[in-house]
Amino acid sequence: MGRGRVELKRIENKINRQVTFAKRRNGLLKKAYELSILCDAEVALIIFSNRGKLYEFCSNSSMAKTLERYHRCTYGALEPGQTENDTQSNYQEYLKLKAKVEVLQRSQRRFLGEDLGDLGSKELEQLEHKLDFSLKQIRSTKMQIMIDQLSELQRKEEFLLETNRNLRRKLDESTSTLRSSWETGEQSIPYNHPPPQSEGFFEPLESSSSLQIGYNPTVTDQATATASAPSGFIPGWML
Repeated sequence: MGRGRVELKRIENKINRQVTFAKRRNGLLKKAYELSILCDAEVALIIFSNRGKLYEFCSNSSMAKTLERYHRCTYGALEPGQTENDTQSNYQEYLKLKAKVEVLQRSQRRFLGEDLGDLGSKELEQLEHKLDFSLKQIRSTKMQIMIDQLSELQRKEEFLLETNRNLRRKLDESTSTLRSSWETGEQSIPYNHPPPQSEGFFEPLESSSSLQIGYNPTVTDQATATASAPSGFIPGWML
């Protein structure tokens, strides 16, 4: 049976990672040598380990000449007024900046808890102190931001309270003015008494001085005759 496909990811075990690096580094150098011999090619190979150790192979006698040729092919002809020394100086500056970027990237990975297998106890202690200092700075900045936010909220609260007091004062003034207007209007309106009743509107009923209890045919007949008499006719008993 053939070997299974190896998943390309970082090897977490430090020993296995170092063994794999040594094997593949030697294989890569061997392939570069074979390519230069079999195909008569100019080959240059540069390898840096995670500890910063340099491994290189060059089919020519000088790595610098190969790098110079690479630089000419990559960046083209020199600009007007630019000498070879300037070009070499710029390239050296580029290499320095590239190395700084790699160092910064490695430090960032270590701050994230990665690539810690090749660090010693002293280096880990230094990294821990840096993380503690960074954590203190973060907490201090966070606390200052929270204090500023609290002060801003208190300022807004005072502003809203002052606005509420002004509105309440205006409402009280409007209510007082309206009440005064009502009281002034009530005092200016005269009170109209009902007109006195004309005399004769209610006439007293005629009553007899003697109290009669029971049926009185005489009075009943008189009342019936009065009710049935036509208008303007006076009965004989009233004459």
